[in-house]
Amino acid sequence: MTPEALTALIDATWPAKSMTDVAGWTIREGAGGGSRVSAATATPAAQINERGQAEAAMRALGQRPLFMVRHGEDALDAALEADGYAIKDPVTFYTAPTATLATERPPAVTCFQVWPPLATQAEIWDAGGVDDARLAVMARAAGPKTCVLGRIHDTPAGTAFAAIRDGTAMLHAIETAHSFRRNGLGRHMIRALAFWAQDHSAAQIALLVTKANVGANALYTSLGMTPVGGYHYRIHPEA
Repeated sequence: MTPEALTALIDATWPAKSMTDVAGWTIREGAGGGSRVSAATATPAAQINERGQAEAAMRALGQRPLFMVRHGEDALDAALEADGYAIKDPVTFYTAPTATLATERPPAVTCFQVWPPLATQAEIWDAGGVDDARLAVMARAAGPKTCVLGRIHDTPAGTAFAAIRDGTAMLHAIETAHSFRRNGLGRHMIRALAFWAQDHSAAQIALLVTKANVGANALYTSLGMTPVGGYHYRIHPEA
């Protein structure tokens, strides 16, 4: 998948409040929804050494200048580094054929598909840092989407979100409550979403995870998912 295709997949399944083009840069209004919906990206028309308009546009939205640097954008990365921009949250992009994951359904009464999310899911997400602004991101996603509620011993214990674009189901905000971790619930929720994706004719599953999340990276690899690229952010050194 090209960097541009990855960005389009993110924009469709985890959308910013608004997007505009400023001198060849895509400016995202995140509305507090985190880096993924707030970072600027370069289009082919962008001039790397003329980023002032992009920075000004982000500040006008009340956002600290933040750029997503994708695979192959070495010149942009070097220019931002020279300006003092710091690396933030290197991310790995994983994919797998849906058939690779939709092989074994979770145990009975372990995973339930619901939309919109239940209050108990919002509580689990909030405890993991997925706040109301990120729930608003989920609500903005168009096309097929769902979330799954994971349970352990009849207790709500985890939640995850998925949306589909052009035959790829992208998973976001996979969260297991702290006291229920290491019980295999993350694996069950991913498989449940894979069966949902299969029912909606999505041939591929995709997700993003920070390189620092060692446990999650190990889980996705063990499920047969393949790292196929990624990105990192560069954030302005101000404040």
